[in-house]
Amino acid sequence: MSEKSKKTKKIGLTTRIFIALILGALVGVIMHYFVPSGYIKDTVLVNGVFYVVGNGFLRLMQMLVVPLVFCSLVCGSAAIGDTKTLGKVGVKTLAFYLLTTALAVTVALSLANVINPGIGLNMEDIMAADNAAVTTEVSFTDTLLNIIPKNPIQGLAEGNMLQIILFALIIGIILAKLGEKTAVVANFFSQFNEIMMEMTMMVMSLAPFGVFCLIAKTFSGIGFDAFIPLLKYMCGVLLALAVQCFVVYMVMLKLFTGLSPIRFIKKFFPVMAFAFSTATSNATIPLSIDTLAEKMGVSRRISSFTIPLGATINMDGTAIMQGVAVVFASQAFGIPLGIREYIMVIATATLASIGTAGVPSVGLITLSMVFNSVGLPIEGITLIMGIDRILDMARTAVNITGDAVCTTVVASQNKELDRDVFMND
Repeated sequence: MSEKSKKTKKIGLTTRIFIALILGALVGVIMHYFVPSGYIKDTVLVNGVFYVVGNGFLRLMQMLVVPLVFCSLVCGSAAIGDTKTLGKVGVKTLAFYLLTTALAVTVALSLANVINPGIGLNMEDIMAADNAAVTTEVSFTDTLLNIIPKNPIQGLAEGNMLQIILFALIIGIILAKLGEKTAVVANFFSQFNEIMMEMTMMVMSLAPFGVFCLIAKTFSGIGFDAFIPLLKYMCGVLLALAVQCFVVYMVMLKLFTGLSPIRFIKKFFPVMAFAFSTATSNATIPLSIDTLAEKMGVSRRISSFTIPLGATINMDGTAIMQGVAVVFASQAFGIPLGIREYIMVIATATLASIGTAGVPSVGLITLSMVFNSVGLPIEGITLIMGIDRILDMARTAVNITGDAVCTTVVASQNKELDRDVFMND
């Protein structure tokens, strides 16, 4: 009965977010075209209620970013440190996951620059005033050096995400290396990470109110102009996800194993459907391991290591969303990005994937970290937040497919794959 109530609550939250998105857009459009400017509209509603509630929700999300990412990264990199137990298997798995994530962001940025989802949407007036500081020029060498924190505590306080990522990775690796000697500290980070996960769920429960006010405020200023860019954004993300899942992954599967991609998709599709419905990578772990063992012939010795690790660090779908969102926001706010910024996005999104928890919608929180790395205003998240649930479901299916492909490749290279089982229908 309790599981049923949890599902009802999850469905209810998703429905409320969609309703809030639609109602917010309708209210905003009506106010833009039919309500004349005045004290009630401009001061009380748009710059009063909508602004306070909407930006209050954004601040709650920003509040989560540093502790959530830091603890998740420490726990994730501590798990990576356990790769010594499987030797070369761990190294190959980690390299595969990071490579596919970097490819995913590259695919997303490339397709987004072809589709141009943010063109035609002018949000420069909504841009926060403190973004003026973004124009400061920093050389590429200084950018690399700035990844290393002089004072990690200062980096945490200022929200310098690349410094936080590096510091957290080092701590996690050391915790894994020292093992039982630092069990108390490792347990602290693990438990604090659980606290941050619960806090994330609490904040996301307020999403309908935040989405309604943010969307209503935005549409009251720009009217129907936002619909086409939003549609282009959704198409851009879904197209990039399709390319990653059915082109990049399948080419790598055929290249490294010689197995049939069509047969692989056919056998693994039920797991993809389950991941789509739950929008959580963690929930699919047992099903993925069983399917790979029973239908693909993958040794459980391999999959029991690579699948949970993938649920922790392999978030290609989330990285794709972040790549398209960066182009969308940069075009909508009129902030041009160069090669250096795109390289920064690829690096940040790839590293951030290590700390992205396998729970619904958490990618939106780490997206603010990617925006921060290239100086984009967090207000750019407001438009895409309402439609993120559908995209979240799709990218979760891509995430777990990448985990399965990696597991099959590693198993094949280590002679832990029974090809007769794979070929048997």
